[in-house]
Amino acid sequence: MLLLCGAPAFADGVPRALTADDFIAVDPAQAKLGQLLFYDRILSGNRNIACSTCHHPDLGTGDGLSLGIGEGGEGLGPQRTAGTGDDRIRKRIPRNAPGLWNLGARDLHTIFHDGRLSVADTYENGFNSPAEEWLPEGLDNLLAAQAIFPLVAQFEMAGNPKENEVAGAIHKRMDYAWPIFTDRVRHIPAYAEGFAGAYDHIKSAKDITISDIANALSAFMIWEWTSTDSRFDAYLSGDEKALNTQQKQGLELFYGKANCSSCHSGPLMTDQAFHALGLPPFGPGRTRRFDPMVRDVGRMGESDALEDAYAFKTPMLRNVALTAPYGHNGAYPTLEGIVRHHMNPLQSLDNWTPEIAALPSVPWLEAIDFMVWQDSREMARQRAAVQIENNLLTDSEVDQIVAFLHALTGETANDGKLGVPKAVPSGLPVDPRITP
Repeated sequence: MLLLCGAPAFADGVPRALTADDFIAVDPAQAKLGQLLFYDRILSGNRNIACSTCHHPDLGTGDGLSLGIGEGGEGLGPQRTAGTGDDRIRKRIPRNAPGLWNLGARDLHTIFHDGRLSVADTYENGFNSPAEEWLPEGLDNLLAAQAIFPLVAQFEMAGNPKENEVAGAIHKRMDYAWPIFTDRVRHIPAYAEGFAGAYDHIKSAKDITISDIANALSAFMIWEWTSTDSRFDAYLSGDEKALNTQQKQGLELFYGKANCSSCHSGPLMTDQAFHALGLPPFGPGRTRRFDPMVRDVGRMGESDALEDAYAFKTPMLRNVALTAPYGHNGAYPTLEGIVRHHMNPLQSLDNWTPEIAALPSVPWLEAIDFMVWQDSREMARQRAAVQIENNLLTDSEVDQIVAFLHALTGETANDGKLGVPKAVPSGLPVDPRITP
């Protein structure tokens, strides 16, 4: 049993509290510039979707869907529809839109569900990324590198071939599209002035690069969604009254019997590694050209290592109660559901039904949504890959863990420092607040 009273920060396995020093420092002027870009549809191929559409502050910086509806969709959150006519979506986003909390952590070295972006010198540019040696120079950090990839993803923000110049460019090579976005931003006077005021090396519009745009987006996300003031952090800092009895019981289970901390370890509550949990598969998958069926092999798609089959990155847990649904594909709408899945993955897989997923109706994609379940061999492979052992808990113990997970919510998590701007320099519509 963990000795949690009196000196919680020194209990075996229990981390220290997060502090501002754990995160990259941000210039307020750069963050303000990034705020405008984050909510501006100018950074999409068809100028009809912004970063905020799938990462909305009123939805915990996600979209509330299991699998997102990207370019071509209409509306926000669970009410977002798949569009109509020639503009309707052609594919669901293959994976759940992750929350943006604490992505400016200095110790964070890997990002995306499959880890396809990481700090490394693989291509002698500081990162191992899908852009390989064509990643632009001048990116400030890992989050800045991440920010430019949704812009060139066909079904996320770029659009379909022949719809716009961005979509056409990425089908030659993804880095051909970034100068197009840069040129759009350069020609908006308010952005040109904003960049010149926020960055010393920028004297005029022609000096702006895609890396500057990415760095500004990164600055905003770090400024807006760094969260270090949860009740758990207060407890780790010595305030024994910060957690109630049920939450303390959940903490003890988390770092003890339930073994959650074997993966959700350290101050960030992640080992930044990959594990196969046997989550119920659905959607278009993230197929490679040689895949014989609709499926998502997770980390193996990046590493080509068989031991990584169907494994996905351990998420950080601050503000996890705000970021439903859960899992790399949003298979579970509640914290209780994803906790129970960890207790007995194969039984949970057997008991799962399609109605549990938060998937807006898209009649022309229904044949694909659950196609993988018809392939008995593929389902057997996914079951055989599960890497965690059963760990049965009582109903009250599950409730205690869920209560502890709620204690990871920042006290000011819902109080945006900059919030949603009323307007953006392009003049395009801004995604509104979903809740007043």
